Amino acid sequence: MNRRFLIAAGLSLLVSGCATVPVILAPQGSALAELEPLYLAQADHRGVTIRVASNGCTRKEDFAFFVERKGEATSLAFGRKVVDPCRSIARGSTELTFSYGELGLSRPSAVFLLNPLMAGP
Repeated sequence: MNRRFLIAAGLSLLVSGCATVPVILAPQGSALAELEPLYLAQADHRGVTIRVASNGCTRKEDFAFFVERKGEATSLAFGRKVVDPCRSIARGSTELTFSYGELGLSRPSAVFLLNPLMAGP
């Protein structure tokens, strides 16, 4: 009986080690801690495309963006408003395209992205 208890306890500890932990890329309390880590960022004639973590239910409406113009420089940042409520076994990602009109920009020559970039899942 004791051996079965030890095996069950060991398995439960092993499984609990698989729980997800949020990735903190900036100090807590910092404004940068609120920015969504991106797997991809690309600007083209349509607008700005980002690839973000998704469990299958991530939509454009789940994101807020911040645009700041200082002279010729345009800074852009994305933050998640709503956590993806879906449950998925495999980590995934989705691409979201924001047109320049949606971002309140005329087609700029350069955009400085403030979000951290990280390797994809």
